[in-house]
Amino acid sequence: MGYAIATCLADNGAEVILVSGPTALSISHPNIRKIDVTSADEMYQASLSAFPACDGAVMSAAVADYAPVKTEQQKVKRAKDNYTIELKPNPDIAASLGEIKKEGQLLVGFALETHDEEDNARRKLEKKNLDFIVLNSLQDKGAGFQHDTNRITIIERNGTKHRFGLKPKTEVAADIVNVMLDMLKRK
Repeated sequence: MGYAIATCLADNGAEVILVSGPTALSISHPNIRKIDVTSADEMYQASLSAFPACDGAVMSAAVADYAPVKTEQQKVKRAKDNYTIELKPNPDIAASLGEIKKEGQLLVGFALETHDEEDNARRKLEKKNLDFIVLNSLQDKGAGFQHDTNRITIIERNGTKHRFGLKPKTEVAADIVNVMLDMLKRK
């Protein structure tokens, strides 16, 4: 989804910085500069570094909420006892950008919820100081991860909702970008 949004933004004339974790996807557009990262901390640092000079950011994919406190350098062999992995929270990139967002900047987040979808998405929108949130549902066949299609609902801070049917992710990206462009005109 992030690659489709980056391409759509670039096709609309935007200069895009795409911060991307490891993926089999590739992108080639003269208006897109890709920054490859391999960890949540690298993504956090790259996002914090790039955001102040941007008109906005789209946080289309979340890194894991937690990471191991200790990483092993070699394979851990099976033992008879239980093995415990201690986890620490990864930085919340969207919330951090929401804290430093300046007047006129646009911040878009995504929410993938399994229950109380709209209520949880609205709480996330407020908590992270987003301008709008894109709600994905796991309830719809053919939507979400591992599909070329998605069905979304966009919820703006002012309460306006945009519901879209199941469609190819390239068209979903265009819907998201159109809401962004409209909102930037209003700012």
